[in-house]
Amino acid sequence: MRIPRNERVSSDIADAGPERKCILSGEVAPRDALIRLAISPDGPDGVAFVAPDALAKAPGRGAWIGVRKDELAQAMAKGRLKGALARAYKGAKIAIPDDLPERIEAALTRAFTDRLGLEMRSGRLLVGSDRIAENARMGRVVWLAHAADAGDDGNRKLDQAWRVGRETEGSGEKGDTLPLDRATLSVALGRDNVVHLALTDRASAERLAPLLARLNHYLAKDNQGFGGDAAEPDAHHDDADDCESPAETN
Repeated sequence: MRIPRNERVSSDIADAGPERKCILSGEVAPRDALIRLAISPDGPDGVAFVAPDALAKAPGRGAWIGVRKDELAQAMAKGRLKGALARAYKGAKIAIPDDLPERIEAALTRAFTDRLGLEMRSGRLLVGSDRIAENARMGRVVWLAHAADAGDDGNRKLDQAWRVGRETEGSGEKGDTLPLDRATLSVALGRDNVVHLALTDRASAERLAPLLARLNHYLAKDNQGFGGDAAEPDAHHDDADDCESPAETN
């Protein structure tokens, strides 16, 4: 997520905020950098089912992970996720769906595209190359993005218009390449052939930034990184810390 020069998005992953600990790597990071896992109310035989809580709003205690999709799959295959969740939930009977990595990706994608839809309905999200180019050259665009399968020529033209409007010509600054293709964006926004997107409002960029950063990180599309391999938690970590930070419990 890119914003005007010399300004920062307050909710960006790099900013300080309430912290949580990844139950797999043991690393601590701001909430916005992690993914919350929630458990459903007890099912048959008292078994609770694990599900992604992309917006971190589900009631009850949550467990947090900061690993990438492939790392999560490895942790599941080796039984590390099961053990970490057992510690986090104090031995509760828990069922982990085999397709949890895919469910998390779908939930993160939905959270991001739902926010895009809200911003479009509010009139702050622009689509269409001509409209974006006009606003970009006038310095009205604070965030520019392209679908994963957008053409290089179209990207270059809009990137250049954006740099002109921001007075950053020669910097090589480019819009974000999203981890979603035009078909996914078009369905999500109810428009035909959505290839390029732009935001004209800083507050909108602040709302969207952590959602995109979390999705990019999970799909290994970013360069920021968090943690590393899905390692076993340190044996000396307090079990309570594996689930929530003592300072905040949801």
